[in-house]
Amino acid sequence: MASVVARALVAVDAEKASKQDLELLKKLVMEFKDELDALGVKVDKIDKRVAVLEDRLGGWKLSGQFWFDANFAGGDQANSAYTEGNDNTDFQKDRIRLTLQKQISDTTSFYAQFRGGSESSGGRPGHGDAGWLNLRQVYVDTVLPYGVGYRVGRFFLDFEGDHGLYIDNDAIFGDYRVDGFQFTKNWGAFAAKAVIGRNTDYGNPLGDYYEDADLNDSYMNYALDLTWQPNEKFFIGANGVWMSEDGDGSTWNGMNHDLDINTYSVYASYSFTPAVTLQGTYYFQDLGSDVVRYGYLDRQTTGNVTEDSPQAWRATLDLGQDLLKFTGIRFEYMQQDNTFAGVRDPYNFGVDSAKAASIADNMPWNDGTSKLFFIYATQKWNDKWSSYLRYQQADFDTDGLDDAKGYGAGVTYQYTPAVAFRLAYDQVDYGSDNLAGFKNDKDHVFQFRTAINF
Repeated sequence: MASVVARALVAVDAEKASKQDLELLKKLVMEFKDELDALGVKVDKIDKRVAVLEDRLGGWKLSGQFWFDANFAGGDQANSAYTEGNDNTDFQKDRIRLTLQKQISDTTSFYAQFRGGSESSGGRPGHGDAGWLNLRQVYVDTVLPYGVGYRVGRFFLDFEGDHGLYIDNDAIFGDYRVDGFQFTKNWGAFAAKAVIGRNTDYGNPLGDYYEDADLNDSYMNYALDLTWQPNEKFFIGANGVWMSEDGDGSTWNGMNHDLDINTYSVYASYSFTPAVTLQGTYYFQDLGSDVVRYGYLDRQTTGNVTEDSPQAWRATLDLGQDLLKFTGIRFEYMQQDNTFAGVRDPYNFGVDSAKAASIADNMPWNDGTSKLFFIYATQKWNDKWSSYLRYQQADFDTDGLDDAKGYGAGVTYQYTPAVAFRLAYDQVDYGSDNLAGFKNDKDHVFQFRTAINF
């Protein structure tokens, strides 16, 4: 019986164990303490195991993240895109996140994350004031009848991220917050996720076109994602996101405007080995006529714009360090029509759009197509030291716009499990003969980051 208890404690699933299970195991450990000791089982370790499992139920948990960046920018730009205030020197409380969690019952949990610092939508716009602390996410997860997962509150709509189809903030579409409801259901290898939410800060093209207009850019979001994963190596899926604009912009100035954005995607991933993975994502959109007419998120327009059914796709080959030994390396090729309404600053330095110097900064809003190529190599030398190298290139296929190139390198020292230091360099070369209103020449930054996780 003591052996059975010992094996049960090793095998118990911390994510699924109920409070009753833990209490029973704890009683069994106490009852068979002498027998376990006679078998050579370290009872103190078992006690710690029970304590860890028991800890996840009932109590509040607080964790956090703090990044402090010292940025030294330069190059040919009068105002660097790498810094919060576009200055050449910038010391920033780049990221402040506080996470509060509570396991309310076996099936119900609470999650809230507050953010501050210079995260663009986490602090006061245009300011890196840590005193401005806002809700990044807040939701409750529970289980409805028939095993339907239910989430209510503020959370991210990010199907690409859910399936591990990008790194950093490089989603083609998605990775934004909604306030609403999420439903999930699994049937063996088949999984479904549905979202009904609202986003009131997505970006109204009319608000950018008419600078004196105070327009409410409110969108209802209806989304459905279907995935089939028959084994650990392969999955395939499809999704749709229907965004319906119902704010002031839809009926502004006595006119009805068509600002809806409907987006559809198919995706697949196959791992030949644990260290070799090939992935692909394909998007197509149906844009409202006024989204095309007025542009999207204040982007430069060149020529007459008519493409209201843009497409975008990306192919990725990921080779892990276990395969190559000296480095892991990721190759990405992305192509998107220039009227595609999605994330338009891919491969920017870091993950915060407040410092979003990107090879795509000059991406126009026209009927052309942009092609982007990205290589990202990471090296883990030991438990303390790691490094990375990155290269990216953009071909805008537009007369009067040069190809843009970017380079970057960084090294990280993990001083303690909670404290790390990173020294990094990044540069974007926009070309030297671009149209008026677009960026020219080079921009770069040296950055020293202190990162603390607690």
